[in-house]
Amino acid sequence: MKDQIKILVVDDSLLMQKVLVDLLQSDPQLTVVGTARDGEEALSKIALLKPDVVTLDIEMPRMNGLTAVRRIMETNPLPVVMVSALTQREAQLTLKALEFGAVDYVPKPSGPISLNMDMVKEELISKVKTAASANIRREKPKAAEVTTTTARSSEKVILIAASTGGPAAVSYVLRNIPENSPPILVVQHMKKGMTKLFAEMLNQECKIEVKEAKDGDLIRDGLAMIAPGGLHMMVTKSGRVKLATGPPVNYVRPSADVMMKSAAKVYGSKNIGVVLTGIGADGAGGIEAIKKKGGLTIAQDEKTCVVFGMPSAAIKTGCVDFVLPLDYIPKLIVKACED
Repeated sequence: MKDQIKILVVDDSLLMQKVLVDLLQSDPQLTVVGTARDGEEALSKIALLKPDVVTLDIEMPRMNGLTAVRRIMETNPLPVVMVSALTQREAQLTLKALEFGAVDYVPKPSGPISLNMDMVKEELISKVKTAASANIRREKPKAAEVTTTTARSSEKVILIAASTGGPAAVSYVLRNIPENSPPILVVQHMKKGMTKLFAEMLNQECKIEVKEAKDGDLIRDGLAMIAPGGLHMMVTKSGRVKLATGPPVNYVRPSADVMMKSAAKVYGSKNIGVVLTGIGADGAGGIEAIKKKGGLTIAQDEKTCVVFGMPSAAIKTGCVDFVLPLDYIPKLIVKACED
């Protein structure tokens, strides 16, 4: 991580700019080198000030945050953290921004101009620091090519774990899975409410059905279920999903370890465990449990990860069968389901 992290704060409210600047500069490692009121001003200031990280609002005049993320990634790739109010519209646009390459997001607690940003101060500082060391110039996956081959003959169950950088990676994998896929369970570290919107967005983009899991849902072919924010997702012996509050595991809830360990007990060697980009070590214990039962285990490689933390922790267990670029992961999943 850089000794000193230079930040450009982009928000159309001058009051909000001041709040964000004060919060960020309360950490001695962070320096705000400039501010901008919209995407166009941000692009010109990025060229001039060369920040390490950009914090970006969604709703702004002239050029909004979504367009700005696309332009930043096309012209001068930089780590971007979205800082926006999570009304339904802004939450949907924030998810699109993550798909376009933003590293992470921090919600404004009470709408577009939040004077109580102290509530998310630690989260903001932590995510900006993580973003500063994110792999923005990573190798990008090729355009989605959804296979038409059957992916179903061996009663497999696919378990996917992801965190920082995960929305784009999960989206890529699921878009490349055919509609006759075995069941898929996904833990993407995300706040309550966002997981439902994420599932709805994926459902529109994918051949398979995608939904936010509900307690008691049947685990079935052609369906991917996303663990709801704030709840652990487990597998029951009757082949259904069980949701529970419980304490955080690996500092997170939902936890991929909780999901994968429960699936290892129920499905044994039928499991395919996949750990994608993300900070921390969630999923490593789950991968161990799946491997011990004879399942297949896959981790995303460092070159294509936004953050290599979770895949790296899984690999260090010695229980990962394949370390692959993102492009190859859905292809291997489909092949494994044919065997």
